[in-house]
Amino acid sequence: MMHHCHLTIAAISLILLLSPQGADAWTGIVSPSARLSSRLSAPRTALAARQSDASDSAEIACPSSRRSFLTKQAAVALAAAAVVSGVQPSFAADGDDELVDVYFGCGCFWHVQHEFVEAERKILGRSDDELTARAGYAGGKAGAVDGKVCYHNAQNVADYGKLGHAEIVSMKIPASKFQDFAEEYCKLFDKDGFRPDQSGDRGTEYRNLVGIPGGKSSPLAQLLVKASLATGDKLDFAVGKGDDKDLPKVSFIMDTADFPSYVAEQYHQFHDGFKLDENYPGSYNSLASKFAKKGEDFGTCPNGMMGLGIGGL
Repeated sequence: MMHHCHLTIAAISLILLLSPQGADAWTGIVSPSARLSSRLSAPRTALAARQSDASDSAEIACPSSRRSFLTKQAAVALAAAAVVSGVQPSFAADGDDELVDVYFGCGCFWHVQHEFVEAERKILGRSDDELTARAGYAGGKAGAVDGKVCYHNAQNVADYGKLGHAEIVSMKIPASKFQDFAEEYCKLFDKDGFRPDQSGDRGTEYRNLVGIPGGKSSPLAQLLVKASLATGDKLDFAVGKGDDKDLPKVSFIMDTADFPSYVAEQYHQFHDGFKLDENYPGSYNSLASKFAKKGEDFGTCPNGMMGLGIGGL
C-alpha cells in the first residue's frame, strides 16, 4: 500500500545460549513440553494462523515460549552470567561505553525518527549537534544498487521497496543504554501489539524489524527481550532472513552485519509525521539542512514522484 508514514517498533524472543531450547526459540515454536500452564498457551492458536501465512519467512516464537524460558531457565541464565559475560551483558561506565550501530523499524519512519530524537535527548542528554537518529532503509537481501537505496521515484532508481527493504531509523548509541531505547521502541505499539499505522501503511516496506550487531546471537538480544517484557510483552519475534513479510504483532531481528542500514534522502529527515495534525517545530524540521551544510551525505537519489510521493510522500 502506497500510503506513507506513521509510527513505530518492537522486540524479541529470549535467547539463552547455554540451553538447547534457548537457541531453538529463534528457529521455531517450542514444543508443548517446554510451555508453561495452559493459561499461557492461548496465544498459540492465533500465532499458528499467522504462521500459515508466512511459510517462506522465519519461524516465530510465541509469548508463552518467552515466559517459559524466563521461568524454567532463569537459574541457568543467572549462573551462566557469572561465568560468561556474553549471556548476561555487562557494559562499561558511560565514559568508556562502546557505541553500537542499531536500527528500529515499525511503519513509517517519519514519526519513528522524531520519537528516537526525543529519546536521544532524554536518555543521553544529546544536543542537536549530537543527534544520530536518521531515517533510512534496511532488511532487504539485495542491498544497494551502485551504492544507492532510494525512495520510490519516476526513474525507478534503486527503489527500496523493490530491493526488499523496510523503512527504519538508525542510531549510534551506548551499548549500556540499548535497553532504554528498546523500551521506547516497544512503547510505539499499542496494547495489542499493533503499530499505530497498522491499518494504513501496510506491506513489506513498513514491516517491524530491529537491527543489532550479531542479530539473535548478540547479548543485546536479551536486553531487547527484557524491554519487551517490561512494556507489556505485546509481540511475537522471528529471526529475519531478509525480504521478510509484514506480519502483524511480529518483529524481525536482523544482524546488521548481513543487513546494514542505508540512510534515506535529505527530504525524509526530521520530517513532520504522517498525520495531518502531526507537525513538529521548525527547529526540528531544519535539522536536516543543518546537518547537510556541515557536510553530512544524504545520497544522490532522485526525489519522490507524484503517485509514489510528492516531495517524498
